[in-house]
Amino acid sequence: MARAALELDHLADLIADELLRQSGAPHADGHACPSGECAADCDGAHCVAHCPDKVRRLVAAGVERVSAGPGVGACDNVLARMIDHTLLTPTATRADIEALCDEAKENCFASVCVNPYWVTLANEKLAESPVRVCTVIGFPLGANRAQTKVYEALRAVEDGAVELDMVLNTGALRSGDYTAAERDIAGVVEAGRGRAIVKVILETGHLTDEEKVKACVLARRAGAHFVKTSTGFGKGGATEEDVRLMRRVVGPKLGVKASGGVKDQPTAIRMIEAGATRIGASAGIRIVHGNGAGPERPYGAAVIPAPRATIHRLQ
Repeated sequence: MARAALELDHLADLIADELLRQSGAPHADGHACPSGECAADCDGAHCVAHCPDKVRRLVAAGVERVSAGPGVGACDNVLARMIDHTLLTPTATRADIEALCDEAKENCFASVCVNPYWVTLANEKLAESPVRVCTVIGFPLGANRAQTKVYEALRAVEDGAVELDMVLNTGALRSGDYTAAERDIAGVVEAGRGRAIVKVILETGHLTDEEKVKACVLARRAGAHFVKTSTGFGKGGATEEDVRLMRRVVGPKLGVKASGGVKDQPTAIRMIEAGATRIGASAGIRIVHGNGAGPERPYGAAVIPAPRATIHRLQ
């Protein structure tokens, strides 16, 4: 009990620190958090597109050439570049995955998200494309041993994945074993270090608001790049309230991915307005092109600005 109380006190301190960061208060070392420089999901790839302010400063300093990966600048559909085009059904065939990749290239989505078995195929199909390959770790329950998740992550990266959506160890979190939950995340982060970004799936439908806050803080402490609402296989899915809470806790520098039940353009835009910087959906094409599910809005940069670190500051 004493250990649990200390952990809760520690978490409370961490949460307070995150809120101070969001409000622009200085760190203990006196330096304010940088803001307005990069998109929340900028991990070094395609930073010419994601971090224009940095590029402008480099040019002003005398840089004449900036290198970038293939496809940078080729996609101007801001909404499409926020979508992970997803197919995680266990019955998906090779033809289904190939079609998914073709759709992702045609629509210029951020990534395709596939089960680990299909990572090599997706990597081959998207080799000359700006579309990234994402896969899932510890999916869909998150109840694997930490070592198993690390192996999955290492193998996925070797096969070509550059984004890893791992499922939180919900049981450890809800048991108050925060150290185990954090180490579980940190192991996957370390496995992908320098090669893949990590999104932590909270499965929010199984958690109280207090547990969601704790999970977000642990993900941030463990070095994850995103927190994500749901697997799509559990109870419930993404809600605006959960996205808003997650954004408030992780601050402006981490990404927030809304996944589970996002099936049309109006819903996707509401998630983005609540703080999401990535949308996970199997309905990516309908989201981008509209499907008459409600009052649709233009999806160009004039309406949905590229996600930046400044747009989610604590009010």
